[in-house]
Amino acid sequence: MTAGADEATAIDAVSPQWQPRGFRLLVLRELLSENEPPAFAFIAQRLLRTPQRLTRHGLYFGRAFAPDVMAWLIEQLGRPARHDETGKPIRNARWPVSTWHREPRLWPGGVRSIEWFVDVTFQDDASWAVFRAHWYGKLTGESDET
Repeated sequence: MTAGADEATAIDAVSPQWQPRGFRLLVLRELLSENEPPAFAFIAQRLLRTPQRLTRHGLYFGRAFAPDVMAWLIEQLGRPARHDETGKPIRNARWPVSTWHREPRLWPGGVRSIEWFVDVTFQDDASWAVFRAHWYGKLTGESDET
């Protein structure tokens, strides 16, 4: 049984919040408890990889595009980084920047959560327009197709 969209345990994709040259996408819900560690719900969006990453030091939450989106971005903008003559990585300035954004939320019944979003901002209007047109179905959760 799936929780309704107005319930804290709902994991269905939520439409992005449009921003200048980008979007804010809900990817993770942290359910807070007074006497227990928090629980996490991964939102079933299709554009970014599921954020949890196990490392030898524990759990890490990362921001990365899904493999098909990465391949398309590499084709459009080049690799996300290159190495200089000394081997030091240099970020590709054409690539979008992603950052975490958190918003506390109080649900009916007194349940508290932190809504974790990824903000993605493109470097120019043209790159953003092409990305949005190509990935609109995945951005809005309407389709798995491009």
